[in-house]
Amino acid sequence: MKKLLAVLAASTALIGAAQAQEIKEFNIGILGGENAQDRMTSNECLRKYAEETLGVPVKLFTPADYDGVVQGLLGGSIDMAWLGASAYAKTYLTDPEAVEPVLVKANLDGSYTYHSIGFARKDSGITKLEDVKGKKFGFGDPNSTSGYLIPSVEIPEVTGASMKSGDYFGEVLFTGGHEQTIVAVANGAIDAGVTWADGQGDWEDGYNSGALRKAVDAGLVDMNDIVEIWKSKPIPEGPVVLRKALPADVKAKMTELVAGLHARDAQCAYNVAAGDTAGFVPITHDYYGSIIAVRKAQSN
Repeated sequence: MKKLLAVLAASTALIGAAQAQEIKEFNIGILGGENAQDRMTSNECLRKYAEETLGVPVKLFTPADYDGVVQGLLGGSIDMAWLGASAYAKTYLTDPEAVEPVLVKANLDGSYTYHSIGFARKDSGITKLEDVKGKKFGFGDPNSTSGYLIPSVEIPEVTGASMKSGDYFGEVLFTGGHEQTIVAVANGAIDAGVTWADGQGDWEDGYNSGALRKAVDAGLVDMNDIVEIWKSKPIPEGPVVLRKALPADVKAKMTELVAGLHARDAQCAYNVAAGDTAGFVPITHDYYGSIIAVRKAQSN
């Protein structure tokens, strides 16, 4: 009898543990870069597929800045996100056990890198960084890899000066995101800025993928009206991350869904990946060691 009771108790414990592992909803965070409604529209297909896959309500969250997504992941209110490498580095440095990278966007040539692109209006006469001396220069978001971290390290190597307002550029400011930077340059509100692109394909199209491609698709900019004035070294593409605390089967299902998105629905993959892509492929934490080191050095 005692053995039977012990077995029943163990079974009850296992059932309770399994029930505790069930989720009631799933939340996907979308980094800034374009306005909230466009982010919602671009990722609605992913939301629907995730809801079908998990069998629970799935919601999209579009915080005003990158840190909103980072804090959501750290606090447990966001379960999955496609982060930039710098935002992942911040998340990891804050809590190494918060999230795990599972996938990365692959370019059409199979590479997992992209570039920070410096650009200006063609009619401004600006063709290189040196021409922006004393003028207004725009970053996107403090937690953006291409919109701040990398250019803040590499541009001073060209100018020989810091990125502080008045040191080289007349004024250095944050626009709030990639789309905002593109619009600010196109409208003449600032003289030059930086954004992201895979650097592949044609300039006239905004390259194959990235913020410029999204801006062209949205009719926000004509690439013939702007000119590239600087291009960073290759940057590790940011990871799709999942909260480590999620049940294993949920993580497996969502990883499989995103990995198979391109084959299942090419237009959805285009929308989610900000342009042409070869799909999402497996990646690990080790790929981001260099960015984590740069981010850590910048915070000291």
